[in-house]
Amino acid sequence: MQHVKRTVLVTGASSGIGRACAVALLNQGHKVIGLSRDCQKFTTDHPSFSSVEIDLSDLATLPYNIRQLGKQCPAIDAILFSAGKGQFSSLEEFSFVQIQELMNLNFISQSFLAKEFLPALKRKTLADLIFIGSEAALVGSRKGSIYCASKFALRGFSQALRDECAKSSVRVSLINPGMVKTDFFQTLTFKPGEHESQHLLAEDVADAVSYIINARKGIIIDEINLNPANNVIQFKK
Repeated sequence: MQHVKRTVLVTGASSGIGRACAVALLNQGHKVIGLSRDCQKFTTDHPSFSSVEIDLSDLATLPYNIRQLGKQCPAIDAILFSAGKGQFSSLEEFSFVQIQELMNLNFISQSFLAKEFLPALKRKTLADLIFIGSEAALVGSRKGSIYCASKFALRGFSQALRDECAKSSVRVSLINPGMVKTDFFQTLTFKPGEHESQHLLAEDVADAVSYIINARKGIIIDEINLNPANNVIQFKK
């Protein structure tokens, strides 16, 4: 493991996995820029933390906003893509707008962000792009057609991008968690089991992110799959 201070842009930093990763990285001495739609949801007086408010789902304004961010924060040498949402229904129950919105946030916005920062990252001595995928990127499931499609797209994107960056200083990694006990399930009809063996914690994913960020130069962690010991789904009444 290396002990090099990094400047990490964390999307979805206001809650869940993004917040846990931001806290872990700050505790390790890294600088963190937290990106979210509402910066008031996560505030800290830590001297190495700053925040930026950008709506990743607004693709019309996103290219300009992230271009400005790159100009304002040239020190960024790692990006953690943890923003996203879940929506699960049979295909017929989705509206055309819902399909587009889910794909825009879970995949297209992330490709926009990577594209904008990639030229600058390639000029760094070491840079990381870390995507938070899902177990839904590995196997399709009933009522998950659009969500799985967004995560399958992200997985294919990260694999191809890793090959594109192979001769540069940019490392591309993907973490596929199983069900993580966070507010992700607040608006869904199901949730993971309550026993500690039946769910992951956001801190478990943060540990995997830390391993990638702190890995010595010359090592690439392609893909990490994380799952609870026992997969249990509870349906809400």
